[in-house]
Amino acid sequence: MAVDLGTANTVVYQRGRGVVLFEPSVVAVDDRSGEVLAVGETARQMIGRTPAYIRSLRPLRHGVIADFEVTEQMLRLFVRRVLGSHRRRADVMVCIPSGATQVERAAVEEATRAAGASRTFLIDEPLAAAIGAGLPVGEPRGSLVVDVGGGTSEIGVTALGGLVVSEAVRVGGYDLDDAIARSLHQQGLLVGQEQAEALKLEIGSAAPGYEHAADAEIAGRDLSTGLLRRVSVTAEQVRTAVRRPLEQIVAGVRGVLERTPPQLSSDVVEEGMSLVGGGALLPGLDRLLEQETQLTVSVADDPLTVVARGAGSALEELERLR
Repeated sequence: MAVDLGTANTVVYQRGRGVVLFEPSVVAVDDRSGEVLAVGETARQMIGRTPAYIRSLRPLRHGVIADFEVTEQMLRLFVRRVLGSHRRRADVMVCIPSGATQVERAAVEEATRAAGASRTFLIDEPLAAAIGAGLPVGEPRGSLVVDVGGGTSEIGVTALGGLVVSEAVRVGGYDLDDAIARSLHQQGLLVGQEQAEALKLEIGSAAPGYEHAADAEIAGRDLSTGLLRRVSVTAEQVRTAVRRPLEQIVAGVRGVLERTPPQLSSDVVEEGMSLVGGGALLPGLDRLLEQETQLTVSVADDPLTVVARGAGSALEELERLR
């Protein structure tokens, strides 16, 4: 099986079955006993709604493991859910950020083996994304892919089965949510990240004219009175709030383009850019990248599962990897 172990979501692809699991990378833990109470969507729904001794946390930060033990338990439960109650073991390919250190890579391998994998293989996320998007990765042609995830944005140029140039920008969907929450905080309203994310999904956009609605209402705590208050927020306010993190992603794309060899640059100009990941669903992001890079941008089908599907395709090359 292939596992896209993301900051926001974990996606599992099983050979012969396709995507078999898509769950938030969230774990609910009882601090009194250390017991894992729930994982995935059930744990996500518990965020901010539990007694003090129960924590709902995300064990990954910026695509790498921040809490080893909790990540191991989360992986074990997800793998068991896919394989069933039988004590079967499987070869597992895990997607990791291209900028991960050797220590971070070793932590992912160890956690995967502890979760029940017989053997573990690692694949860089931009390479898996390019494969999943159907780009000609194995050919002597340059292909540019941008994967905007929850914690990181991976940019890479592939050719002849490998990454020629890559960069991992530690900015993603959660940074957009945090930016919206900070903007409202400056206006005297305290809201949680979940509420900020809901506002982003409802009226967020990266470019004018692409938002789903002109405004939306959000409830929070008034910082001056301490009372609950409901306010109306415009799409322009949300777009202004997320401008800074989006500029960091654009800067990362420009940096990769500047380091791309001239021979491959002509291929990229001809083929354009493939946009994948949850961030690809932000209205107008493709248009913003087109304006900033002068390249044609296409959004992959089902961008949330592209990386896992690409790693699943790479599973067919296990004999060569071995």
